[in-house]
Formats: sequence, structure tokens, C-alpha cells
Amino acid sequence: MSNNKKHDTQALQDALVAALGNKVSLNPNVLAAHGRDESYHRPYLPNAVVFAEQTQDVVTTLQICRELKAPLIPFGIGSSLEGHVGALTGGVSLDLSGMTRLLEVNAEDMDCRVEAGIDRVRLNEELRDTGLFFPIDPGAPATLGGMAATRASGTNAVKFGTMRDNVLGLTVVTANGEVMRTGTRAPKSSAGYDLVRLFIGSEGTLGVITELQLKLAGQPEAVSAAVVQFDAVEGATQSAILVKQMGVPVARMEFLDARAMGAVNAFSKLDYAEKPTLFFEFHGTEAWVEEQARLVEEITETLGGSDFRWARRQEDRNAIWRARHDAYYAQLALRPGMKGITTDVCVPISRLADCIEETMTDIEPLPFPAPIVGHVGDGNFHCLLVVDVESETEMRAAKDFSARLVERALRMGGTCTGEHGVGHGKLAYMEQEHDAASLAMMRTLKQALDPEGLMNPGKLIPGVGEPLTV
Repeated sequence: MSNNKKHDTQALQDALVAALGNKVSLNPNVLAAHGRDESYHRPYLPNAVVFAEQTQDVVTTLQICRELKAPLIPFGIGSSLEGHVGALTGGVSLDLSGMTRLLEVNAEDMDCRVEAGIDRVRLNEELRDTGLFFPIDPGAPATLGGMAATRASGTNAVKFGTMRDNVLGLTVVTANGEVMRTGTRAPKSSAGYDLVRLFIGSEGTLGVITELQLKLAGQPEAVSAAVVQFDAVEGATQSAILVKQMGVPVARMEFLDARAMGAVNAFSKLDYAEKPTLFFEFHGTEAWVEEQARLVEEITETLGGSDFRWARRQEDRNAIWRARHDAYYAQLALRPGMKGITTDVCVPISRLADCIEETMTDIEPLPFPAPIVGHVGDGNFHCLLVVDVESETEMRAAKDFSARLVERALRMGGTCTGEHGVGHGKLAYMEQEHDAASLAMMRTLKQALDPEGLMNPGKLIPGVGEPLTV
């Protein structure tokens, strides 16, 4: 696919091969795989892919890109959802998936250091014998570097927070090819600007994360799961709000609407009622998780909840959670061959019920299914619009709906993206969410750290980089 490139593609490819040898791929299939993520957005192919094996490979690649004025786009495994990894103007896709070492574990301090390409599933497998685990779970087996770059969260955020709360330090290669180490292993610090948080959520626009110092949590003595169903959405959303306000320390609290439950029943051969449903998970001692489950059962019963099921054995918990874990592919199966456009708003917990109810009214006239799934413990929910992307009518309806949803969330004190990030897919909403002074500061930081605009151009900050219709 042709891109509007200003750099010399042949010179770039030659320089990379000369410096990095077989770590560079020009194979068309490899380029195609690195030009898109899991979203519906069209692919934008890079001119070359570099498979980094160590921080020095990243330094070398950035120095070449800077010399030849070529864009560089960091790549984990491509599980992002807002066009983060597309090479909008060509350049180099820097694949860090080969940097997978667990560098150190400090069990007494409950932290570890990892390379950016290790994914969260593999990390937890390697930590299993330590009695510790890394709790952030965005669903996909995402790399830790990519999770930091997009400020990911997921189903455990209600208890453990997001990547912002669980990263102590970073090793970053800056746009000029320098290696910078930020943060310490201390649990807190007041020494200077918080450069760790500057790079978390920067989506590869300021530098390339190559290592992370992470907080870990203790593996709980006991885990239990529960599911409860409601006749009306209001009962489910009000239950989620009340559980949070009463301080019940749930580890996960997930919502599926009736349409989503119908989809997972058909896809996974389950037998739940097609009603609004909440899923919970509790961590602690055997007695404590039972007490939490009983308290949540009492709360949900007062708001119309019924058929409360809970389980402690792993196989029973897995059966309960199967509906939630299968939700994305189950919803796509409602219209085989279609694409999913995933929205991602987050609002203060007190406005969650209002936002979901208004959104459900807005969904009714749409010409395609749009089930709702949400990490409602932290006010975050998604509508998966199952759309024929070749239909101008459906795409216009999808984009108009998404715009109304963002406006609604912002009106209620929320955000256009609770965890997926901006990429180029949500770029248009940044000026709605942030005032002029805030955007000006972001542009100033970008100019200071990446004056030539080579780091993942066309993403995150409107008005920076090449103008492009995507």
C-alpha cells in the first residue's frame, strides 16, 4: 500500500541491513503483518521491520532513522485497537517481541524487571513459583512494553489499578538514540519530574520502552468467582455502583448486557438467561472471599439480582468466566465476516448507570448489533459495533454513534478512552477532551523530545506530524 513518504526507502533498507543483518526483514508478508493491529483500521505498511533482540538494536535503529529522516513505529504483538502500529507515512516497524527476558525478581520487595517484549501471560508463568504475580490483565496476551505505552488496564483494574499504578521505572531509548533510565525500585519518590509517567501512555511518540521495573502482587490464598443476572440494566449498573461505594474489595467486576449474553450462549454453548449480567472475582483468605461473595449477593438481591452462582474451585471459576472471556469473538460471530469497532469510554462511577442507559437507547435504531461489555468496577465500558466496513451507510452510522458516545462520556466527566489509547483512531476526540493549553503542552513536550517528528507520527496528538486522512 502506497504511503506519502519523504525519506529514501532504498537508502533506509540498505542502511538497516548493513547495520543489523538478519534482524531486518523486507518480506512483504512480514511488512503486511506489521502494518495493522487488531482493529478495523486499514493497514499502513512499513518499509522495513527490525526484530530487536537487545536495547542496542533499538539504539542503532533509531540512529539510522534519525540520520535518514525515517519514521519509527514500536511494535509489540499488534493487539492494540486504535491503529497504533500502522506506518502512516512508511518507515521502520521496530518489533520488540524478541526481547522477552525476566531480568530480575526481588521477591521480598515484590517487584521485578523485564524486557519490553515479554507478554503478561509468560511473565506470570515465570513468576508462579515465587508466590507473586503481575495483576494487570487487558485480556489479550499483550507485551508489557505495549501495555505501558498505551497505559493499559483491564479486568483487574478495580483492585490493582492500571499500568500507571504498577510501573516503578523504565528504560527508554529516546528519539536521538540515547538510553535513559527513569524511576527507582523505591515505592515512592519526590525527586524531580515524574518521567516514568510521562512515557506511560505516550504510545511510542516520545521514545521506545525497552525495559520495565514492575510492582508485583502476592498470589491470593483463595479466589472465588460469582455471576448474578438482572431483569433490567438499571439493577446491574446500580449494583456495580453500590458494591464500589460500600468498599467491597472485589478483584474483578464485569458487565454484559442481554445481547452480549445471547451472543456468548450461542458461541460457547452456555445456558445463561439472556439478561443483563454481572461477573465478580474475589481474592483473599478462604473465609474472606466467602464473606465478600455473600455481601455482594445481599447487595445485588436488593436491586433485583437473581440466580446468584459462586464458585471456588478453579474449573468452576473457569466455567463462570468463560462467558466474559469469549465475549469479543462471540459478538463478532453475530455477523460472520464483519469487523468489530470497539468503543472505549470511561465515566465516574456515579454516572455509570446514566451513561449506559442513554447509550442503550442510542443503540436501538442502529442497523447493526452493538452489545455492551464493561469493566464496570472502574466505570469503563465498551460497545462492540459489528459492522460491514464496506458499507458507507453502516460506517457513517458507526462513526456518528461513536462520536455521540464520546460526547456523552465527556459531558458526564469522563474520557474518550479508558484503556485502549488514542492511536490515530481516536485522534479526532482529543480536542474535545483536552483544552487548548493542555494540547499546547503536549505539543511542546513532543517537539522537545522528538523535534524531527519521527516517533510514531500521526498518533496521539492532533496537529503534530503529517496531516493524513485515515
